[in-house]
Amino acid sequence: MDYAREILQGSPRAVARLMSWLEDEDERAYPVMEEIYRHTGKAYILGITGSPGAGKSTLTDKLTRTIRRKGLSVGIVAVDPSSPFTGGAVLGDRVRMSELSIDPGVYIRSMATRGFLGGISKATADVVKVLDAFGKDVIIIETVGVGQDEVDIIGLADTTCLILVPGLGDGIQSMKAGVMEIADIFVVNKADRAGADQVVAEVCARVDQDSHIKVKDWTPPVLKTVAVEDQGLEELWQAIDGHRAMLEKTGKLHEKRRERICNETLRMIHNELFRVVREQLQDSGQLDNLVTDILDHKRDPYSIMREITGKWISLPQHQKETS
Repeated sequence: MDYAREILQGSPRAVARLMSWLEDEDERAYPVMEEIYRHTGKAYILGITGSPGAGKSTLTDKLTRTIRRKGLSVGIVAVDPSSPFTGGAVLGDRVRMSELSIDPGVYIRSMATRGFLGGISKATADVVKVLDAFGKDVIIIETVGVGQDEVDIIGLADTTCLILVPGLGDGIQSMKAGVMEIADIFVVNKADRAGADQVVAEVCARVDQDSHIKVKDWTPPVLKTVAVEDQGLEELWQAIDGHRAMLEKTGKLHEKRRERICNETLRMIHNELFRVVREQLQDSGQLDNLVTDILDHKRDPYSIMREITGKWISLPQHQKETS
């Protein structure tokens, strides 16, 4: 089966198979990715992040409906915690978006973190490329919801929305560094709850403070939504569209994507080099000997690291393949 051709022709089954290969790090995925890569780069990538309980899934569901009314197709990558037993996704956002799943203009993929930190999965970037080649206009990445260190989404998304809610300590969080610094748009969801106006005021104060420290092309708006009641979603989409227009006008969209490609390429090279070196050290038994020497304090890991990397870098290519 020609999976690349099937994906480009709109086959959901081929998309699902390739995504599974990517999550499992199956070698069969990479020739297909090479074929479809030239067809990527057209989709706009939106990140939805925030604390657990902020209503990210409901907001993603309602925002997707708003986007669909604009005539745009949507891909959703919902990253969930991993099961400690199977490694699969625990929550399964597909269940909470069951009505969307029957819309042919929407494709939903739930992914497990599989121990990968930063709020996303290791294969998220590649899955986004598959949805891009599949022809989706907007791709939404909903992160797992792990707290203030959930900042990896900024490396994937063109626009990042941080979802806050009253009553979950977000007033304190808004004064801290970390996840607050990555937001292009702040969304106070469940704004019908007591304390919503206080959260809005605190975040606005933080945004105003930052604007005096550093002049930027974009001042993050602070919006209120009640996702379950479909309130504020149109305004949110307008803010996202406004941020995209700014990025395109200033050339920052091109800059962001160039930096993303640079980081992704380095990450892929790093992962492949690590895999090859690790396999050779393990298969030859050299790793066990080195660990024993370190444990017995005959050697240290620092000099061993320099020795191995120095030897590897200086080897001609044909020796690396046979060593």
